[in-house]
Amino acid sequence: MHTVIIGVGGVGGYFGGKISNSGQKVTLIARGKHLEAIQQNGLQVKSINGDFVTHPFMATNTINEVEKADLVLICTKSWQVIEAAELIKPILKEDTIVIPLQNGADNAEKLVSILDQKHVLGGLCRIYSKIEAPGIISHFGHQPEVVFGEVDKSKTERLQKLKEVFDKAGFKNTISENIYVDIWSKFMFIATVSGLGALTRATIGEMYKNEGTRKILEQTATEIYEVSIAKGVSLPSDLVNKIITFIGKQPYDSTASTQRDILDGRPSELDNFNGFIVNEGKKLGIATPVNTFIYSCLQPMEYKARSHSKF
Repeated sequence: MHTVIIGVGGVGGYFGGKISNSGQKVTLIARGKHLEAIQQNGLQVKSINGDFVTHPFMATNTINEVEKADLVLICTKSWQVIEAAELIKPILKEDTIVIPLQNGADNAEKLVSILDQKHVLGGLCRIYSKIEAPGIISHFGHQPEVVFGEVDKSKTERLQKLKEVFDKAGFKNTISENIYVDIWSKFMFIATVSGLGALTRATIGEMYKNEGTRKILEQTATEIYEVSIAKGVSLPSDLVNKIITFIGKQPYDSTASTQRDILDGRPSELDNFNGFIVNEGKKLGIATPVNTFIYSCLQPMEYKARSHSKF
């Protein structure tokens, strides 16, 4: 099976690297100095589970050079999903599977707006990882996992084929019983800690330990829960409490990637996290005062970052 990775950051670099390192055929779509380093030296992964260097079948920034894919993992940022969907059209076969693994609640819908629905599975991943330097991925927290499933909750043969690919790669993977419940559950966690983390400049542990910020975390998550229920997602009624408990179990000094992007002056997924909840709340008539406050306070930084970005 030929797997193509779109976006070789912390997520795409780790999972694509693991698939390649298991001897499977992988093409990495990257760019700039990161691509040059991979082409010259292979992809180096530094992991709490053991370091490795892998030399993928191909690493390129030109989609026209890429062979047709059996599996495409979209590992860009949320705001780049539409662009990625357009990019991969030339490498799709009749039965190519496309899975989005980035943060966000509506990435599968974005793909379906561009691609035939038959190609798209819902998906998410759990990992703390980043690009440490060109050609080098650092996995520094959480046992990596990919969760995937049919958007209509059906059980298909292709899900088992994908599981075989991921099992051979050697990372935890789960076929979801209800992928939208899993996506929104993760989204609640990441959107809750990301915006407030950027606003307070505090680690996840610091926010949880402080009574005031812990309350704001709970309020943020509650608004996300209310929006999800209004959208018809069958989240469990105790999910907010579970998410707050989960936040309390994270490494004290950990931070979210969107938080780091905002504080470092890079374009972030702010619009896809708190901004998404604010906009969906308006459409559905759901009040989102806490998410609105967080989003509004961070918008000037996001606007500045995007005005100075070439992307």
